[in-house]
Amino acid sequence: MDLNKAIESLDKIIKKSRVHLYKPIQIAEILHRDRVNQDIDPMDLETYRTKSKKWRDIVCLRFLGRVSTSSAKYQDDVFSETAVPPLAIATLSQENRKTGGRIEAYIYTKFKERYSQMSSALNYTKKHGRGTFNLLEFLDLFWKEPGLRRSIDKIYEIIVYSLFSVVVDELNVEIEVSIDPSKIGLLREFEVFAEKVICITPDSLSNRTKASINRVGVTNAADRGLDMWANFGPAIQIKHLSLDENIAHEIVSTVTSDKIVIVCKDSDKFSIESLFGQLGWMSRIQSIVSESELVSWYEKALRGSFSESIGPKLIKSISDEIVLEFPSSDDTDFMEFFNTRGYDKFL
Repeated sequence: MDLNKAIESLDKIIKKSRVHLYKPIQIAEILHRDRVNQDIDPMDLETYRTKSKKWRDIVCLRFLGRVSTSSAKYQDDVFSETAVPPLAIATLSQENRKTGGRIEAYIYTKFKERYSQMSSALNYTKKHGRGTFNLLEFLDLFWKEPGLRRSIDKIYEIIVYSLFSVVVDELNVEIEVSIDPSKIGLLREFEVFAEKVICITPDSLSNRTKASINRVGVTNAADRGLDMWANFGPAIQIKHLSLDENIAHEIVSTVTSDKIVIVCKDSDKFSIESLFGQLGWMSRIQSIVSESELVSWYEKALRGSFSESIGPKLIKSISDEIVLEFPSSDDTDFMEFFNTRGYDKFL
Protein backbone atom coordinates (compact mmCIF):
# COMPACT_ATOMS: atom_id res chain seq x y z
CA MET A 1 0.00 0.00 0.00
CA ASP A 2 1.37 3.43 -0.88
CA LEU A 3 1.68 6.13 1.79
CA ASN A 4 -1.08 8.38 0.40
CA LYS A 5 -3.60 5.54 0.57
CA ALA A 6 -2.52 4.66 4.12
CA ILE A 7 -2.89 8.29 5.24
CA GLU A 8 -6.27 8.40 3.52
CA SER A 9 -7.43 5.43 5.63
CA LEU A 10 -6.14 7.17 8.75
CA ASP A 11 -7.91 10.42 7.86
CA LYS A 12 -11.14 8.49 7.39
CA ILE A 13 -11.21 7.20 10.98
CA ILE A 14 -10.17 10.64 12.29
CA LYS A 15 -13.09 12.22 10.44
CA LYS A 16 -15.54 9.59 11.70
CA SER A 17 -14.35 9.77 15.29
CA ARG A 18 -16.08 11.75 17.96
CA VAL A 19 -14.18 14.31 19.99
CA HIS A 20 -12.43 11.65 22.05
CA LEU A 21 -10.58 10.13 19.04
CA TYR A 22 -10.11 6.74 20.74
CA LYS A 23 -9.32 4.86 17.52
CA PRO A 24 -6.83 7.37 16.08
CA ILE A 25 -5.06 7.50 19.44
CA GLN A 26 -4.81 3.71 19.39
CA ILE A 27 -3.12 3.88 15.98
CA ALA A 28 -0.77 6.60 17.25
CA GLU A 29 0.25 4.46 20.21
CA ILE A 30 0.87 1.42 17.99
CA LEU A 31 3.15 3.54 15.81
CA HIS A 32 4.89 4.99 18.87
CA ARG A 33 5.46 1.54 20.33
CA ASP A 34 6.84 0.28 17.04
CA ARG A 35 9.16 3.29 16.67
CA VAL A 36 10.47 3.39 20.24
CA ASN A 37 10.32 -0.20 21.55
CA GLN A 38 10.39 -2.00 18.21
CA ASP A 39 8.79 -5.08 19.83
CA ILE A 40 5.79 -5.51 17.52
CA ASP A 41 5.33 -6.46 13.89
CA PRO A 42 2.96 -4.00 12.15
CA MET A 43 1.97 -6.73 9.68
CA ASP A 44 1.10 -9.18 12.48
CA LEU A 45 -2.12 -7.92 14.10
CA GLU A 46 -1.87 -10.33 17.02
CA THR A 47 1.33 -8.65 18.25
CA TYR A 48 -0.60 -5.47 19.12
CA ARG A 49 -4.38 -5.92 18.76
CA THR A 50 -5.06 -6.45 22.49
CA LYS A 51 -2.00 -4.71 23.95
CA SER A 52 -2.62 -1.52 21.99
CA LYS A 53 -5.88 -0.93 23.90
CA LYS A 54 -3.86 -0.62 27.11
CA TRP A 55 -1.38 1.76 25.46
CA ARG A 56 -4.30 3.85 24.20
CA ASP A 57 -6.03 3.83 27.57
CA ILE A 58 -2.97 5.25 29.35
CA VAL A 59 -3.12 8.31 27.10
CA CYS A 60 -6.93 8.58 27.23
CA LEU A 61 -7.03 8.46 31.03
CA ARG A 62 -4.40 11.17 31.21
CA PHE A 63 -6.09 13.63 28.87
CA LEU A 64 -9.73 12.52 28.75
CA GLY A 65 -10.25 11.03 32.19
CA ARG A 66 -11.96 8.02 30.60
CA VAL A 67 -11.48 5.08 28.27
CA SER A 68 -13.57 3.55 25.52
CA THR A 69 -16.46 1.46 26.80
CA SER A 70 -17.45 0.15 23.37
CA SER A 71 -17.64 -3.58 22.72
CA ALA A 72 -14.45 -5.47 21.88
CA LYS A 73 -15.84 -6.10 18.40
CA TYR A 74 -16.44 -2.40 17.79
CA GLN A 75 -12.97 -1.50 19.08
CA ASP A 76 -11.31 -4.14 16.89
CA ASP A 77 -13.08 -2.68 13.86
CA VAL A 78 -10.27 -0.12 13.68
CA PHE A 79 -8.16 -2.87 12.07
CA SER A 80 -10.75 -3.86 9.45
CA GLU A 81 -10.13 -3.51 5.73
CA THR A 82 -12.43 -0.48 5.63
CA ALA A 83 -10.53 1.28 8.45
CA VAL A 84 -6.76 0.96 9.09
CA PRO A 85 -5.75 -2.66 8.40
CA PRO A 86 -2.28 -4.04 9.24
CA LEU A 87 -1.04 -3.29 5.71
CA ALA A 88 -1.88 0.41 6.20
CA ILE A 89 -0.33 0.38 9.68
CA ALA A 90 2.86 -1.13 8.25
CA THR A 91 3.03 1.61 5.61
CA LEU A 92 2.39 4.34 8.19
CA SER A 93 4.93 2.73 10.49
CA GLN A 94 7.63 2.85 7.85
CA GLU A 95 7.08 6.58 7.30
CA ASN A 96 6.76 7.18 11.04
CA ARG A 97 10.08 5.51 11.81
CA LYS A 98 11.86 7.25 8.94
CA THR A 99 10.69 10.71 10.08
CA GLY A 100 11.03 10.17 13.83
CA GLY A 101 7.32 10.25 14.62
CA ARG A 102 5.66 12.40 11.94
CA ILE A 103 2.50 10.26 11.74
CA GLU A 104 2.15 10.17 15.53
CA ALA A 105 2.51 13.96 15.62
CA TYR A 106 -0.12 14.28 12.87
CA ILE A 107 -2.66 12.29 14.89
CA TYR A 108 -2.06 14.18 18.13
CA THR A 109 -2.23 17.50 16.32
CA LYS A 110 -5.69 16.48 15.06
CA PHE A 111 -6.62 15.54 18.63
CA LYS A 112 -5.58 18.99 19.86
CA GLU A 113 -7.50 20.70 17.05
CA ARG A 114 -10.66 18.76 17.90
CA TYR A 115 -10.49 19.84 21.52
CA SER A 116 -9.86 23.43 20.51
CA GLN A 117 -13.15 23.26 18.59
CA MET A 118 -14.94 21.94 21.68
CA SER A 119 -13.45 24.81 23.67
CA SER A 120 -15.26 27.25 21.38
CA ALA A 121 -18.58 25.70 22.43
CA LEU A 122 -17.58 25.86 26.09
CA ASN A 123 -16.54 29.49 25.66
CA TYR A 124 -20.01 30.25 24.28
CA THR A 125 -21.54 29.28 27.63
CA LYS A 126 -19.03 31.49 29.43
CA LYS A 127 -19.51 34.53 27.20
CA HIS A 128 -23.30 34.45 27.05
CA GLY A 129 -25.37 35.04 30.14
CA ARG A 130 -29.09 34.46 30.51
CA GLY A 131 -29.81 37.58 28.45
CA THR A 132 -27.93 36.51 25.32
CA PHE A 133 -27.65 32.71 25.41
CA ASN A 134 -29.55 31.33 22.41
CA LEU A 135 -30.19 27.59 22.29
CA LEU A 136 -30.42 27.26 18.51
CA GLU A 137 -27.31 29.38 18.03
CA PHE A 138 -25.47 27.17 20.51
CA LEU A 139 -26.57 23.97 18.71
CA ASP A 140 -25.49 25.46 15.38
CA LEU A 141 -21.90 25.47 16.68
CA PHE A 142 -22.04 21.68 16.50
CA TRP A 143 -24.08 21.29 13.33
CA LYS A 144 -21.80 23.62 11.32
CA GLU A 145 -18.46 22.28 12.57
CA PRO A 146 -17.65 18.85 11.03
CA GLY A 147 -15.29 18.05 13.89
CA LEU A 148 -18.10 18.50 16.42
CA ARG A 149 -21.10 17.16 14.48
CA ARG A 150 -20.32 13.58 15.51
CA SER A 151 -20.94 14.59 19.14
CA ILE A 152 -24.30 16.32 18.60
CA ASP A 153 -26.18 13.48 20.32
CA LYS A 154 -24.28 14.11 23.57
CA ILE A 155 -24.89 17.85 23.31
CA TYR A 156 -28.63 17.20 23.00
CA GLU A 157 -28.42 15.06 26.13
CA ILE A 158 -26.64 17.89 27.93
CA ILE A 159 -29.11 20.64 27.00
CA VAL A 160 -32.10 18.44 27.89
CA TYR A 161 -30.57 17.21 31.13
CA SER A 162 -29.56 20.72 32.21
CA LEU A 163 -33.03 22.14 31.63
CA PHE A 164 -34.94 19.23 33.16
CA SER A 165 -32.71 18.88 36.22
CA VAL A 166 -32.54 22.62 36.97
CA VAL A 167 -36.31 23.12 36.69
CA VAL A 168 -37.10 20.02 38.79
CA ASP A 169 -34.62 21.19 41.42
CA GLU A 170 -35.98 24.75 41.38
CA LEU A 171 -39.54 23.43 41.87
CA ASN A 172 -38.37 21.64 45.06
CA VAL A 173 -40.08 18.47 43.89
CA GLU A 174 -40.19 15.71 46.49
CA ILE A 175 -41.25 12.09 46.20
CA GLU A 176 -42.58 9.82 48.92
CA VAL A 177 -42.28 6.06 49.23
CA SER A 178 -44.61 4.40 51.72
CA ILE A 179 -45.64 0.91 52.78
CA ASP A 180 -49.17 -0.33 53.31
CA PRO A 181 -49.61 -0.55 57.13
CA SER A 182 -51.31 -3.92 56.66
CA LYS A 183 -47.94 -5.30 55.50
CA ILE A 184 -46.18 -4.53 58.80
CA GLY A 185 -45.67 -8.25 59.50
CA LEU A 186 -43.89 -8.75 56.19
CA LEU A 187 -41.90 -5.57 56.80
CA ARG A 188 -40.66 -6.93 60.15
CA GLU A 189 -39.69 -10.18 58.44
CA PHE A 190 -37.59 -8.22 55.91
CA GLU A 191 -36.65 -5.38 58.24
CA VAL A 192 -32.95 -5.26 57.30
CA PHE A 193 -33.77 -5.46 53.59
CA ALA A 194 -36.34 -2.67 53.84
CA GLU A 195 -33.98 -0.41 55.76
CA LYS A 196 -31.06 -0.94 53.37
CA VAL A 197 -32.96 -0.92 50.08
CA ILE A 198 -36.12 1.15 50.63
CA CYS A 199 -34.96 3.26 53.62
CA ILE A 200 -38.10 2.28 55.54
CA THR A 201 -38.36 0.70 58.99
CA PRO A 202 -41.25 -0.62 61.11
CA ASP A 203 -41.07 2.65 63.06
CA SER A 204 -41.13 4.80 59.93
CA LEU A 205 -43.41 3.50 57.19
CA SER A 206 -42.63 6.25 54.66
CA ASN A 207 -39.61 7.97 53.22
CA ARG A 208 -39.48 11.37 51.54
CA THR A 209 -36.64 12.33 49.24
CA LYS A 210 -35.79 15.09 46.80
CA ALA A 211 -36.69 14.38 43.16
CA SER A 212 -33.79 14.24 40.73
CA ILE A 213 -32.93 13.53 37.11
CA ASN A 214 -29.71 11.70 36.30
CA ARG A 215 -27.73 11.11 33.13
CA VAL A 216 -26.74 7.52 32.51
CA GLY A 217 -23.35 8.74 31.28
CA VAL A 218 -21.19 7.71 28.36
CA THR A 219 -22.96 5.18 26.13
CA ASN A 220 -21.40 2.79 23.66
CA ALA A 221 -23.46 3.76 20.66
CA ALA A 222 -25.14 6.95 19.67
CA ASP A 223 -28.86 7.39 19.49
CA ARG A 224 -30.21 4.34 21.29
CA GLY A 225 -30.77 3.01 24.80
CA LEU A 226 -31.42 4.99 27.94
CA ASP A 227 -30.03 8.53 28.22
CA MET A 228 -31.53 9.75 31.51
CA TRP A 229 -33.72 8.51 34.29
CA ALA A 230 -35.74 10.24 36.99
CA ASN A 231 -36.13 8.87 40.49
CA PHE A 232 -39.81 9.77 40.29
CA GLY A 233 -40.63 7.53 37.34
CA PRO A 234 -39.83 8.35 33.72
CA ALA A 235 -36.89 7.21 31.65
CA ILE A 236 -35.83 9.83 29.11
CA GLN A 237 -34.59 9.08 25.58
CA ILE A 238 -33.09 11.84 23.44
CA LYS A 239 -33.59 11.61 19.66
CA HIS A 240 -31.76 13.90 17.26
CA LEU A 241 -31.93 11.55 14.28
CA SER A 242 -34.88 9.90 12.60
CA LEU A 243 -36.25 6.90 14.45
CA ASP A 244 -36.66 3.69 12.48
CA GLU A 245 -38.31 0.44 13.57
CA ASN A 246 -35.01 -1.22 14.56
CA ILE A 247 -34.01 1.61 16.88
CA ALA A 248 -37.55 1.77 18.26
CA HIS A 249 -37.29 -1.92 19.16
CA GLU A 250 -33.94 -1.28 20.87
CA ILE A 251 -35.37 1.57 22.93
CA VAL A 252 -38.29 -0.48 24.18
CA SER A 253 -36.23 -3.63 24.77
CA THR A 254 -33.37 -1.89 26.62
CA VAL A 255 -35.47 0.55 28.66
CA THR A 256 -37.58 -1.30 31.21
CA SER A 257 -39.52 1.73 32.45
CA ASP A 258 -43.18 1.92 31.49
CA LYS A 259 -42.92 5.73 31.46
CA ILE A 260 -40.66 6.83 28.60
CA VAL A 261 -40.22 10.49 27.66
CA ILE A 262 -38.84 11.02 24.16
CA VAL A 263 -37.24 14.32 23.14
CA CYS A 264 -37.03 14.82 19.37
CA LYS A 265 -36.96 17.27 16.50
CA ASP A 266 -40.34 18.69 15.51
CA SER A 267 -40.20 17.01 12.10
CA ASP A 268 -39.89 13.57 13.74
CA LYS A 269 -42.64 13.89 16.34
CA PHE A 270 -45.48 12.63 14.12
CA SER A 271 -43.47 9.71 12.71
CA ILE A 272 -42.41 8.65 16.23
CA GLU A 273 -46.02 8.73 17.44
CA SER A 274 -47.11 6.80 14.36
CA LEU A 275 -44.35 4.19 14.65
CA PHE A 276 -44.87 3.48 18.34
CA GLY A 277 -48.63 3.42 17.73
CA GLN A 278 -48.26 0.82 14.97
CA LEU A 279 -46.05 -1.30 17.23
CA GLY A 280 -48.58 -1.04 20.06
CA TRP A 281 -46.15 0.63 22.45
CA MET A 282 -47.76 4.05 22.94
CA SER A 283 -48.89 2.97 26.41
CA ARG A 284 -45.22 3.07 27.47
CA ILE A 285 -44.68 6.59 26.11
CA GLN A 286 -45.46 9.15 28.81
CA SER A 287 -44.85 12.10 26.50
CA ILE A 288 -42.99 13.33 23.42
CA VAL A 289 -41.18 16.66 23.76
CA SER A 290 -40.35 18.52 20.55
CA GLU A 291 -37.32 20.73 19.94
CA SER A 292 -39.55 23.80 19.60
CA GLU A 293 -40.89 23.12 23.09
CA LEU A 294 -37.29 22.92 24.36
CA VAL A 295 -36.55 26.30 22.74
CA SER A 296 -39.67 27.78 24.35
CA TRP A 297 -38.76 26.41 27.78
CA TYR A 298 -35.22 27.72 27.41
CA GLU A 299 -36.60 31.17 26.65
CA LYS A 300 -38.70 31.05 29.82
CA ALA A 301 -35.77 29.78 31.88
CA LEU A 302 -33.35 32.40 30.54
CA ARG A 303 -35.60 35.40 30.05
CA GLY A 304 -38.90 34.61 31.76
CA SER A 305 -40.36 35.68 35.11
CA PHE A 306 -38.06 33.39 37.12
CA SER A 307 -34.97 33.68 34.91
CA GLU A 308 -32.96 35.53 37.54
CA SER A 309 -32.95 32.37 39.64
CA ILE A 310 -33.06 29.67 36.96
CA GLY A 311 -30.99 31.21 34.14
CA PRO A 312 -27.51 31.23 35.73
CA LYS A 313 -27.98 27.68 37.07
CA LEU A 314 -29.02 26.45 33.63
CA ILE A 315 -25.99 27.91 31.85
CA LYS A 316 -23.65 26.68 34.58
CA SER A 317 -25.11 23.18 34.27
CA ILE A 318 -24.51 23.16 30.51
CA SER A 319 -20.93 24.31 31.03
CA ASP A 320 -20.28 21.75 33.79
CA GLU A 321 -21.73 18.90 31.73
CA ILE A 322 -19.62 19.81 28.68
CA VAL A 323 -16.49 19.67 30.83
CA LEU A 324 -17.64 16.36 32.32
CA GLU A 325 -18.54 14.81 28.95
CA PHE A 326 -15.62 16.29 27.01
CA PRO A 327 -12.94 17.00 29.63
CA SER A 328 -10.58 19.61 28.23
CA SER A 329 -7.02 18.48 28.35
CA ASP A 330 -4.76 20.53 30.54
CA ASP A 331 -3.02 22.39 27.73
CA THR A 332 0.21 22.63 29.71
CA ASP A 333 0.19 18.92 30.46
CA PHE A 334 -0.70 18.02 26.89
CA MET A 335 2.00 20.24 25.38
CA GLU A 336 4.54 18.73 27.77
CA PHE A 337 3.53 15.29 26.48
CA PHE A 338 3.57 16.57 22.89
CA ASN A 339 6.99 18.19 23.20
CA THR A 340 8.58 15.40 25.23
CA ARG A 341 7.81 12.98 22.43
CA GLY A 342 9.38 15.40 19.95
CA TYR A 343 6.19 16.18 18.04
CA ASP A 344 6.81 19.93 18.28
CA LYS A 345 9.45 19.71 15.53
CA PHE A 346 6.66 18.94 13.03
CA LEU A 347 4.63 22.07 13.83
